[in-house]
Amino acid sequence: MRLTAVPARSSALALFLLGALLGCSAATDLQYVTCGSVVKLFNGRHNVRLHSHDVKYGSGSGQQSVTGVDASDDSNSYWTVRGKPGQVCQRGIPIKCGQSVRLTHVNTGRNLHSHHFVSPLSGNQEVSAFGDNGEGDDLDVWIVQCSGTSWERDDDVRFKHAGTQVFLTITGEQYGHPIRGQLEVHGTFSPTANNYWSVMEGVFIKPSADPLKHDEL
Repeated sequence: MRLTAVPARSSALALFLLGALLGCSAATDLQYVTCGSVVKLFNGRHNVRLHSHDVKYGSGSGQQSVTGVDASDDSNSYWTVRGKPGQVCQRGIPIKCGQSVRLTHVNTGRNLHSHHFVSPLSGNQEVSAFGDNGEGDDLDVWIVQCSGTSWERDDDVRFKHAGTQVFLTITGEQYGHPIRGQLEVHGTFSPTANNYWSVMEGVFIKPSADPLKHDEL
């Protein structure tokens, strides 16, 4: 399949957040993933992080592609945890198991998205990044599946697409040019070891009246 690259863009918010991340190495004791946190999500089965970039699918929807990468220091692997459209998600409040969220790609402002298009390599359901400046549609909503009351930072979790009921999954298919070596991310209907994700690096927002207060890892 053919992928089309377009010029990258970033925002002042992205630069601020990434600067904070690069300037910090100490872990803290904040237990939960909270609304407003900026995280990298790791698929332990295939040892890659959830990733996106200004590269469009050459088939299917033609939207921005979503992949898995093994590099730990790639700034295109940061995602902001937000509430679903029309729902208040107070900064710093823990995300509950079963809660509906959006995952917004920091560098491009597009939301993790799925729909009834076929993925280019495996023939499963396509996962893309969609919208502008964090605003897309109802197909940007994912349900966090975890075992406790709230999403803990050391949990293995699944993300189930609210609109089509697929799980965010990687099964190992690898792209060629122009994103050689990156893995396809797609949706599948079965819960398996291929659709577990854990939080890696990130900025974790604390409940606070101070909007700039956060933990960094």
